[in-house]
Amino acid sequence: METRQLQAFCEVIERQSFSQAAERLGVTQPAVSLQVRALEKRLGTQLLDRSGRRVEPTEAGLRLYRGAQRLLQLEEEIVNDLAEQAGGDLAGSFEVGASTGPGGVVLPQLLCEFREGHPELRIALSVFDTQTVVERVADRSIELGVVGAAPRHRGVEYEPFFRDSVVLACPPGHRFAGRTVTVDELREETLIVMQDGAGVRQMMEDEFRNIGARFRDLDVHLELGLQESVTTAVRSGYGVTFISRSSVESDLQAGTLVEARVADVELEREIFLVRATGRSESNAARAFVEFAKERLP
Repeated sequence: METRQLQAFCEVIERQSFSQAAERLGVTQPAVSLQVRALEKRLGTQLLDRSGRRVEPTEAGLRLYRGAQRLLQLEEEIVNDLAEQAGGDLAGSFEVGASTGPGGVVLPQLLCEFREGHPELRIALSVFDTQTVVERVADRSIELGVVGAAPRHRGVEYEPFFRDSVVLACPPGHRFAGRTVTVDELREETLIVMQDGAGVRQMMEDEFRNIGARFRDLDVHLELGLQESVTTAVRSGYGVTFISRSSVESDLQAGTLVEARVADVELEREIFLVRATGRSESNAARAFVEFAKERLP
């Protein structure tokens, strides 16, 4: 079996689509179909069920997918090892996923600094909500995740990475500015939240539960998917929001946003590294984590 056939097959499984797999690989959809059909002919069995709206693996396809993941990971490790021995530097590709908090400011800066020291390495950062990052690490679409919460998932392992502050961000001149407010006061304000699955939202729901309050009892009338959408709405005076301090540091310094605290609510959180259970770490991932830990507080 050729690794390019296995790679095409795995992408179809993970995307549940030939067209999306082709886009991911940078080839045409017919080319992906040919690779998969050649693999089915070689193995003498049907690997994909194409009858529904989405492409689904057959039982044989699932078994092949599990083995193919290990083979492709081993191939990547071999290529990286040989590249390091030949050129003394990291090469190949390194894919990271991050939730909106760490993926907004902290991680891009670290990755750019890391890339300067390894010019032969291609780095890709994708930003999703926390749950999506965890699922993509678990199905090995991306190698390493950085998330602001640790939802339970059998396919991943978490490691504390760094601490992050969460602020109650308000528009300039707001009555909460620079104050510690009560939960009752917060109930009187329009609270803007990020979409379900975002790490900050999950953290705040847990914190309010810990003090005997319910997050959903607050005046939540705006749920905006993107972190940038939330901050734009707050700047414009439409409400207040809980958000990672690192992502709005420039706004706080410029005075376009102001911060407040909520009495009895913990506004510190752990940012976690997330890896697929049992997956061997690449040299690039290992080197990046070491690099980042040296620079993070």
